Amino acid sequence: MSDGVEWAVHCCTVLAALPAGKGLTAASLAEFHGVPSAYLAKHLQALTRAGVLEAAPGRGGGYRLAKPAREISICDVVEAVDGSAEAFRCREIRRRGPSAVKASAYGDMCGIARVMKSAETAYRAALAATSIADLVRGLAAEAPPEALAKGAVWLKEELS
Repeated sequence: MSDGVEWAVHCCTVLAALPAGKGLTAASLAEFHGVPSAYLAKHLQALTRAGVLEAAPGRGGGYRLAKPAREISICDVVEAVDGSAEAFRCREIRRRGPSAVKASAYGDMCGIARVMKSAETAYRAALAATSIADLVRGLAAEAPPEALAKGAVWLKEELS
């Protein structure tokens, strides 16, 4: 997965904490996470195209979640940023080289491709079963209290 996935998931958790009707600009989200604004903006646009975020113009506008955090899975975010193509692409190299035989001698899928497909299915299922709301609850319980307090102060200033 790309860095953009990490950034996008973190941005979604911050946006989930905003009051209704409020948004943050790409520049504000980039500042909050200490990442390049131009690069983050591309990922935020991808999230918007995928219906994960919406962009509101004007004062008080910016990015916000397009639906409740409990309805946005981590898989939605990953696929918006990195696409839905499988991570492993079998190129059938088992059919090449000095040990190659007729194509009809091979089964549909080798053990390597089978285990990779199984792992892909498991990780996508785990991502699909976890929502942004789940992550927000976890972050609230796990983050250092000082970090939460500093983040709350920053958000209050940014939204005023």
